[in-house]
Amino acid sequence: MRVLVLGATGYLGGHVVQRLRALPDTHVLVGGRSPAADLTVDLARDRPRDLAESLASAAPDAVVNCAGATGGDAVTLAEVNARGPAVLCAALRAAAPAARLVHLGSAAEYGPGAHGRRVTESDPAAPAGPYGATKLAGTLAVTASGLDAVVLRVGNPVGPGAPPTGLPGRVAALLTDAGGDPDATLRLGALSAYRDFVDVRDVARAAQLAAGTPGPLPPVLNIGGGAAVPVRELVRGLAAAAGFRGRIVETGGGGSERSARVSWQCSDITAARDTLGWRPSHPLDASLAALWEAAGTQSSGREGTPAP
Repeated sequence: MRVLVLGATGYLGGHVVQRLRALPDTHVLVGGRSPAADLTVDLARDRPRDLAESLASAAPDAVVNCAGATGGDAVTLAEVNARGPAVLCAALRAAAPAARLVHLGSAAEYGPGAHGRRVTESDPAAPAGPYGATKLAGTLAVTASGLDAVVLRVGNPVGPGAPPTGLPGRVAALLTDAGGDPDATLRLGALSAYRDFVDVRDVARAAQLAAGTPGPLPPVLNIGGGAAVPVRELVRGLAAAAGFRGRIVETGGGGSERSARVSWQCSDITAARDTLGWRPSHPLDASLAALWEAAGTQSSGREGTPAP
């Protein structure tokens, strides 16, 4: 099986590649802007015709699109999250119409949830900010493409390698900077929201299953932890994994724009279990331990690098 992974250098994409390369009889191709990629692809800029030529030469059996932007202005978000999937679908229709497309969407597409309720794939989408809106536009491009395609609406990923652009990675970086100082203070925004955290390795396994499961799949599948966890609990759990002895202070800020007005987020993951045989296998404390272990390894590597 030939699987093309787009956005392979990103957080999710890197784990998807790692998961697929561990499988027998699977040949993984990497597409992206890096010169080291098997296919040079820039979904925000490429024309469908040019991308179709590249796809025809690659002849993939499946394409996993992990490319996406989580930050930046509305134009940047739209170019990557909305235009990108539309261009990819147009190119696939022309060059590889039989390939399975697995596109990573986001639970942010749903917008604010009702406290105490898990959102299902049939619930209406009402994103609260540009990120969720552009991800929803990408989902609509995929589900209306006529391709053999499925969108995985991913909750809040956490685990080894989490980038500092998201809260788990940012807190890990702050804890690394604090070291063992018992007088250190972590100053963060409001932590009262609830989020559905899912281990990045479980997301990668879901993508792998979606790429290889025969027969038609539902157009959208929720991939999450299946539980709403207070963000405050995640921060305290990560601090405990790091052995942090200082103070955690909430400054009362509103957090990121895409989190605005979303105090509760939780996904019903029954459909993924029924269609893919998937369910999360890493509990949150294990995800946080793996995140902190990876962060410590990266920090040690930087400290041990000789100065130029």
